Amino acid sequence: MLAKVLSSAVVGIDAILVDVEVDIAQGLPQFATVGLPDGAVKESKDRVKSALKNAGYDFPNRKITVNLAPADIKKEGAAFDLPISIGILAATGTVKGDRLKEYLMLGELSLDGTIKPVRGCLSVAVAAKRAGLAGIIVPRENAGEAAVVDGIDVIGVAELAEVVEFFNGERALLPHRLDIQELFRTASDYSEDFSEVKGQEHAKRALEVAAAGAHNMLMIGPPGSGKTMLARRIPSILPRMSFDEAIETTKIYSVMGILERDRALVTQRPFRSPHHTISDIGLIGGGNTPRPGEVSLSHNGVLFLDELPEFKKHVLEVLRQPLEDGRVTISRALMSLTYPSRMMLVTAMNPCPCGYLGDPLHPCSCTPLIIQRYRSRISGPLLDRIDIHIEVPAVKYRELADRSEGEGSQQISQRVEHSREIQRERFKGTKVHSNAQMTPRQIKKFCETDQAGERMLEMVTDRLGLSARTYNRILKVSRTIADLAGSAGITENHISEAIQYRSLDRKPA
Repeated sequence: MLAKVLSSAVVGIDAILVDVEVDIAQGLPQFATVGLPDGAVKESKDRVKSALKNAGYDFPNRKITVNLAPADIKKEGAAFDLPISIGILAATGTVKGDRLKEYLMLGELSLDGTIKPVRGCLSVAVAAKRAGLAGIIVPRENAGEAAVVDGIDVIGVAELAEVVEFFNGERALLPHRLDIQELFRTASDYSEDFSEVKGQEHAKRALEVAAAGAHNMLMIGPPGSGKTMLARRIPSILPRMSFDEAIETTKIYSVMGILERDRALVTQRPFRSPHHTISDIGLIGGGNTPRPGEVSLSHNGVLFLDELPEFKKHVLEVLRQPLEDGRVTISRALMSLTYPSRMMLVTAMNPCPCGYLGDPLHPCSCTPLIIQRYRSRISGPLLDRIDIHIEVPAVKYRELADRSEGEGSQQISQRVEHSREIQRERFKGTKVHSNAQMTPRQIKKFCETDQAGERMLEMVTDRLGLSARTYNRILKVSRTIADLAGSAGITENHISEAIQYRSLDRKPA
């Protein structure tokens, strides 16, 4: 007796359809699973056997062969428990096979027949819709994230018996419904606001420019100057996420199994702040079975690296490719996976190991050699990929004691959104989304300056010995400043402000 059930396997952040073929034949009792199953899939035989018996169904005491096709792709996790158990019941005639080909199913079984949540249900729903299936059957806890995909029935179940009765026509299960607009409305408010920041007007302006053009940024200042406080408020001034961005980001969180159960969709821009002891695999992704790292979890959001020189040097160096390409490719002997990593990198550091270099109130105890070694932990190529670096001085008492509120995130975000609209129109029909992603050809086309601006650029480039990449960074930031000002061309004022945001280049050798 042969039965076939549809399921899915997640590869990267996308899903592929998997045919779960179950054959029950005469012979000594045996349960074999083929088709590149990992340890968790092989162990499903024990979970399936106990779940079927405890749910009141007979387990065939014969030779059972389960094939997971295509057989050349590795199958992972416990999500195949449910389709394997339904396949066995269909092969024995307990489940009618008329509608099995219309639904894709996945879920982990408990020994008592209840169904536990699994990873990657959003990606699976996208794959099922693309394949033209009628619907998918998933654990009830995963129904919300899968229901984000419109045009396919998502049925959440809690017990094995519900699935059996559904296919036998004995129970009607209603599809899970979700109000996408309501999800975006409830997630539009941020708990942290720029109005809470005292002083630091220069830094707030630089953050506005960085957010408007999606520029990477480095803040340098003594302990307690507010670098982390400023960074945590950046998502509140970024443009609201589009539906496509939310889907792409949620896929990553779903695959990692860290999507909150009460949040069917990631509608706020991510903010990730890993500790400086993180490994290169934790930051970029990888492992025996490649998983996304922090750069992918911050896709469409902000990756904040505090105490930048404290990160291991080889960990920082692996950031160079994702910063340039907006994606991470992890190659292994059996597979090569690509994860998106288009994020805004924001970093912070002290000016020296003790943190008080140049502070008028606290003497610095660091020697020039110690300061040089401290700063040399950040390589020149990495610094070249950071568009804006500014100094964030300690806040004075008068500013701290001021009871008046500064400009709020809502007012800043309106200017940022207007600037992004200009950029979307400028780069329509291309893969570029913001000024920070401009190619050299686009820089030449869209970053023309007046004669005064040209003279200033020439003088600064020759005096500071700027690299070609740094020269292009200044032009990109100038273009963003001009967009914020509503200017079609780049003027000397825009150039001069962009040069101010290169504080490390202005340091004497």
